[in-house]
Amino acid sequence: MIQVVIIDDDILVTTSLKTILEASNEIIVTGIGHSAAEAVALYDEKKPAILLTDIRMPGGTGLDAAKIILANDPQAVILLLTTFDDETYIREALDLGVKGYLIKQNLSAIVPSLKAAYNGQAVFGAEIVTKLPTLLKTQESCLDKQFSEREKMILRELASGKNNKEIAQELFLSEGTVRNYISKLLEKLELRDRTQLAIYYYQQLH
Repeated sequence: MIQVVIIDDDILVTTSLKTILEASNEIIVTGIGHSAAEAVALYDEKKPAILLTDIRMPGGTGLDAAKIILANDPQAVILLLTTFDDETYIREALDLGVKGYLIKQNLSAIVPSLKAAYNGQAVFGAEIVTKLPTLLKTQESCLDKQFSEREKMILRELASGKNNKEIAQELFLSEGTVRNYISKLLEKLELRDRTQLAIYYYQQLH
């Protein structure tokens, strides 16, 4: 079961989300909060697989909470769920390293998105994906970089949500070799993490 903590200042939203998520029989909601402070406290207490949080809330945003949580646990999987596709919010979310940014109106996508994030994939709503190319901190010169076929294969597998072990098995490589390729790709493209590599693949090579 995928353990999830939900944060939203609207009690009706948290109640509805809990019902939707747990109806999948693959997700269990282990905590519900209504503020950025509660997001930090519940993440520390529950250690969920995923924190699903609203952005705009009284007393602090979901981004404020994400910043604190990721500073203490860089591996935290945080998805932002909001009615706002504000470019400032999206840019800050990418800079912080959150794993996804979803729009509340598209409720049918939330469960698949949580499953994808749980498996290591970056998840962004369709409304957000169209904004990513101009928001990513990728210099334009990066678009002219040449990739070997092996690098493209590794990028493709990474973007599909596979971890290093699964990529190694798929491409008949050692995990160490896969890890080295990913490190070199991050350096070559001047990107920060696997999430940005996945986004780069879908926007530039897919």
